Amino acid sequence: MSKTKKRESNFLVQGSILAVASIISRIIGLLYRIPLKSIIGDIGNDYYGTAMEIYSILLLISSYSLPLAVSKLVSTRMAKGQRKNAYRIFKGALIFALISGTAAGLIIFFGAGVITTYIVRTPLSIFALQVLAPTLLVVALLGVIRGFFQGMGTMMPSAVSQLIEQVINAGVSVWTAYMLYQYGTKIGAVLGNPATYAEAYGAAGGTIGTGAGAVAALLFTLFVLAIYRPVFKKITQKDKGKKVESYGTIFRVLIMTIIPVLLSTTIYNITSFLDMGVFKHIAALQGYKAQDYSTMWGVYVGEYKVLVNVPIAIASSISASSVPSISTAFAAKDISHVKRKVAYSIRFIMVIAIPCAVGMGVLASPILQLLFQDDRTMTARMMQIGAVTIVFYSLSTLSNGILQGINRMNVPVKNAVIALALHIGVLAALMYGLDLNIYAVVWANMFFSFLMCILNGMAIRKYLKYRQEITRTFIIPGIAAAVMGAVVFGIYYFLMKTIKINAVSTGISIITGVIVYGILLLLMRGLRENELRSFPMGNLIIKIAKKLHLM
Repeated sequence: MSKTKKRESNFLVQGSILAVASIISRIIGLLYRIPLKSIIGDIGNDYYGTAMEIYSILLLISSYSLPLAVSKLVSTRMAKGQRKNAYRIFKGALIFALISGTAAGLIIFFGAGVITTYIVRTPLSIFALQVLAPTLLVVALLGVIRGFFQGMGTMMPSAVSQLIEQVINAGVSVWTAYMLYQYGTKIGAVLGNPATYAEAYGAAGGTIGTGAGAVAALLFTLFVLAIYRPVFKKITQKDKGKKVESYGTIFRVLIMTIIPVLLSTTIYNITSFLDMGVFKHIAALQGYKAQDYSTMWGVYVGEYKVLVNVPIAIASSISASSVPSISTAFAAKDISHVKRKVAYSIRFIMVIAIPCAVGMGVLASPILQLLFQDDRTMTARMMQIGAVTIVFYSLSTLSNGILQGINRMNVPVKNAVIALALHIGVLAALMYGLDLNIYAVVWANMFFSFLMCILNGMAIRKYLKYRQEITRTFIIPGIAAAVMGAVVFGIYYFLMKTIKINAVSTGISIITGVIVYGILLLLMRGLRENELRSFPMGNLIIKIAKKLHLM
């Protein structure tokens, strides 16, 4: 195998490791939300979701961009043989994380009352939000260590720490939510509103798990770092370079790298926070009761978004793994290699995102009944309308990472500003003009992610002179997914008329859908053998495919 092929294979293998870890983490996250929802209910989900949205914004501002920036800077210096500078980048980033994480935590803790009462019209989410304040510091430090290892070309510490984080998060969240729900019921009985306070305290219990998971992940990465540090120190001793960057230079480079990434990710991810504020304020002006719009938002963040975010996590993982790899190739002026990485990444994402969107659209109500015991038309319709955003968000997330990897970090910022401004206009128009309530949020997000795909795609074509391959990346997965959707639809409704058990019917339909899609994709040559080898269990899939004469 040539060096180029090996590099491409390693790039996708590393991306696959992180993608698989992210999928498993999201599945764990999905599973624990089921008992959490049964404990705290839709309104409790609103309190929990509101706190998490506000926390996410402060996390974005304080430290979300750190792993990406650190991995980019470390990988670039390692490619140039500057091992000492790579390690100094890491140490400088830790100091930066300590300052930014502490500042964000203080803002959250002392500003929680103003934010929850006046900005998002959800006063009782204050308890859940204040609990999250220390987590901001923990996650900032954790992000730097993950970014360092990613920049060194290994995703394993990030992948394992993600799994540890979610397992601890799941267990602690459910237990503390239950305990604090009981406590909140007693507090509420004294204050004359037992249900509301029970839901508010239960939501706070859920956010305790977020902090506990982050602490566990940080301890694991520190342990790995302690083992790896002597090895890296030996490597740095071989660096004979005389130019050692000062910490002043490092902070300046960090800030200059972080700001564009920060602006891009913040604007790109702030949509949900703005949606929440706009939706609740307009709904109140339209005469909806607080309980009604709180319930709608609780369903949106507690069921719809939880499900949709599972496949989107793959795009985030591939994006995280692609940035240092693309940065290294771009720094070496190997543009043909960069283009191949871009093509591999987009195809990998679409092969997974397109069938996920079709499957969730077709089996919207069955999946919601299976996981959340929710047979409401409102929730199913949200999923049916919004399933296609899985494709748009996956592609736009990845294209953000690609542009950042080729040093066009300002481009996603400009694109996100344009898309965000139009998105808010569309949301307000759909709520005021058509009174679509929560469906307006789903449609507006679909519009935002689609527009980001178009704008980022145009930019990638412009700066890389890149022409997107269409047939194997979009058309073949689309045809295979459409046939899969028809088969899944038929099997599910046949089984429901015969055995009439939703769990069994849904499970068999999903398994059949995966097999049908995989067979069609291979028969139509949507994936080649060298691409399949980079997938998890790729060699096993190839052996089975060859035995069945699918390849």
